Amino acid sequence: MAKRGNGELTPIGQLPIVQQLVKKYPKPTRAQEAFVEAATAIRMHPEAVERAFMARQLVLCTLPHTDPGDSPRWLRKTGNQSLVIQPGWDGDRDISFGYPYGVIPRLILFWITTEVQHTKNRTDMTTEGKRTLQLGRSLNDFMRAVGLNPYTGGGKRGDGKRLHQQMDRLFNSRISFQEVATVETAKGRRTRNMEVAPESELWWDVRQPEQGTLWNSWIRLGLEFYEALIAMPVPVDMRALRALKRSPLALDLYAWVCYRAFVIYQQKQTPQFTPWTSLMKQLGADYKDVDDFKKKAKSALRKIQNVYPGLTIGQATGGFTVHAKRLAVAPKSLS
Repeated sequence: MAKRGNGELTPIGQLPIVQQLVKKYPKPTRAQEAFVEAATAIRMHPEAVERAFMARQLVLCTLPHTDPGDSPRWLRKTGNQSLVIQPGWDGDRDISFGYPYGVIPRLILFWITTEVQHTKNRTDMTTEGKRTLQLGRSLNDFMRAVGLNPYTGGGKRGDGKRLHQQMDRLFNSRISFQEVATVETAKGRRTRNMEVAPESELWWDVRQPEQGTLWNSWIRLGLEFYEALIAMPVPVDMRALRALKRSPLALDLYAWVCYRAFVIYQQKQTPQFTPWTSLMKQLGADYKDVDDFKKKAKSALRKIQNVYPGLTIGQATGGFTVHAKRLAVAPKSLS
């Protein structure tokens, strides 16, 4: 059995966490300065949460971190649950749109899941109306809504160009949640095959992201996908997402930690152990081996501790432990 430790995964002694950041980055880059500022604000005002959500299934099994390339399907597993993604087809160019991967589709999914939570209980809207999300008249406006920077330039690596490409990949993909179920002596399979957005209109011009259009851009979520999003959402703090948005692994681990911490806090559990090997299968199939995943995951977890007050990540042989003195987002009924 693995030896379970309880020391924190911190690079610098036992200084308060924000002081550790300042000491670690004596000559910080602009990105490091922004992260320190965000971590300081969250730890000084932990109650000033900007509530966001992610679907539970997409927390337990996540999108690719890097481009899987030309493959007929993308598969991730955790326990008896699987996530399968198939790319859509671009009829105009007669090629595959490709798989949604990296930071941007994750930020879009956080935004989508949050939007549907705020309308799911409204009695003045039809189900079709609740599934229809307005994206606005300009690309810049939508970039701000999902937490991206409209002012990164219009080149191939600019946020606007990448957002448009990843929206095409995500909205045209097909997702399947699968679960092997056992009831008494019977064994079966539960499957939910879903189109993300079977209907959409996108009118933006990537070359003029600030330019408004005559028509609104919108998407209509597939009914099965919509029902999966509203069923069991995991609450997160949008402030932390913005601070962690440079890394898809950090975003995945933050949502996963929020989910684990909710159970730990509500059930008053002791620190819970997770092995690196099983977490890599669940979240990190893009990495060459366990040591590579462990190195990058430990770096992400250190950052997550800074934007989640009350969270303790402990060292342990073969893995790590998670414990929380508070929830990242306090429970609140949705309107």
